[in-house]
Amino acid sequence: MAPEQSNPFIKQLASSDRRIRERALSALRTYLQQTPSLDLTSALKLHKGLYYCMWLSDKPRPQQQLARDLADLLHVLKPDSFLVFARAFWQTMSREWNEIDRWRMDKYLYLVRLYVQEGFVYLRQKKWEEGLVEGYVGIMEEVGLNVRDGKVPNGLRYHVVDIYVDELDEADEKDDAPLEVLLAPLRRLGKESPVKSLRERVQEGLDNPRLEDWAGRRELGAESEEDDDQEDGADVQSAGTLAHVGADSDDDFGGFED
Repeated sequence: MAPEQSNPFIKQLASSDRRIRERALSALRTYLQQTPSLDLTSALKLHKGLYYCMWLSDKPRPQQQLARDLADLLHVLKPDSFLVFARAFWQTMSREWNEIDRWRMDKYLYLVRLYVQEGFVYLRQKKWEEGLVEGYVGIMEEVGLNVRDGKVPNGLRYHVVDIYVDELDEADEKDDAPLEVLLAPLRRLGKESPVKSLRERVQEGLDNPRLEDWAGRRELGAESEEDDDQEDGADVQSAGTLAHVGADSDDDFGGFED
């Protein structure tokens, strides 16, 4: 998308008129569905408009719906554009985080949670494709959970750390996510961050009983699959034995007497 093409969206998304913002968001969704690729410069400009679209949203219910609509934009994107759009989101939040006042912080906390959630859901829907997962993990390491970059506010890091495991667990419906790859940014932050309290917060997240339960489910699933394979092998062996016995019996059978 050329930068000049994204400008009308930016202006309308930041309009003081709610109806204009809603129409612009709907038009943007349609446009993204039809766009084969998205460059980072254009994505950053779009996210600036989306940021102010959320800024201007009043009252809890409309704010929550808008946050869901913004995070849902991820699902209309092709994989390459998904990575670009996700990077632009995290760069935008890193840039703007310290400017968010206490009256508006809750809606942005919710928006970040939904982006983390829907990012994992997108990866699941793409069957945890290796290259896509590695690209997304790279974005989290470079921006959302960056170890030392001073441009990433610790407040944003703390929030992502608090929700990361829970949202990944929710997204991993079949317990087949590449868990260690996806947790790598969190583990690295917990090991290398110069901020002691942040390292401790990461450790709390990794000690989450939910993570233990999740790992247990994965082990049980693996054991169940192994048992099924063994049962299938036993069934095949039994069938072969019965066939052999049947063949021997036929050799001994002399037919009916006259």
